[in-house]
Amino acid sequence: MFADEWAALDPVGRHRVRARAVQRSLGGKIALSHVSGMVAHGIDLWGVDLAKVHVTRLDGAGRPLEGDVVHHLGAVREDEIETRDGLRTLPAVRCVLETSLQANDEVTQCLLDAGLRAKAFTKEELIVEYERMNQWPFSHPLGLAVTHADPVSGSIGESRCLWLFRIGGLPRPELQVPVYRADGSLVGIVDFAWPQFRLFGEFDGKVKYGKLLKPGQSPSDAVFEEKVREDEIREITDYGFVRVIWDDLDSPRRTLGRFESRMRMAG
Repeated sequence: MFADEWAALDPVGRHRVRARAVQRSLGGKIALSHVSGMVAHGIDLWGVDLAKVHVTRLDGAGRPLEGDVVHHLGAVREDEIETRDGLRTLPAVRCVLETSLQANDEVTQCLLDAGLRAKAFTKEELIVEYERMNQWPFSHPLGLAVTHADPVSGSIGESRCLWLFRIGGLPRPELQVPVYRADGSLVGIVDFAWPQFRLFGEFDGKVKYGKLLKPGQSPSDAVFEEKVREDEIREITDYGFVRVIWDDLDSPRRTLGRFESRMRMAG
């Protein structure tokens, strides 16, 4: 690639280019797997190392690590091999579970939710694949994450919030809750709701203000519009509102305390 083209790519885009080069070099001897398979399937990533391309050998050869390519051995049926945007890869559900075997609990929850959210596989397919892999080394701890995986989680940030609520001992919230005006029109959809505490929660990732801009709208306009929406939701429902940003997730005890305080007040 030309240097300016490479510089314009994000880490996932660069990994995709390198994976394509590895496939071109090794041909039919391999299929992309693990995190490289997730990239091929277009599943959101967080907390994973993109420095090396991961492949599963179809010929049983190769050393475990050659340069920046990790070679895995594993049984692969011919009907498991898929092609996504010209990349030969193992099924998405297998790639996500194999990546999760090398991740911590929080990352695992985010990856499983991301695969479901992308409709790369169903919850039923996830359970079946996990049960098939359950005898593999180190796979048992994935069972809880598989149970809690939820396609309704709207983003990596929301999945991190759900994981925090769970390990922090908060009740499970309702997800993606619509709020309507008296005339039946929709004000908005709130990420988390605890009706028993009259409390809403929202994950506020800055990236959404770039993705959801209307024609001619600036990020500051979008932020203001979001504030107006939140004020209207408060007025209609008389619920409390706790907003979480990325930095809050790096201070889990303090963030949990904000929700716990609101819940105690409602109690």
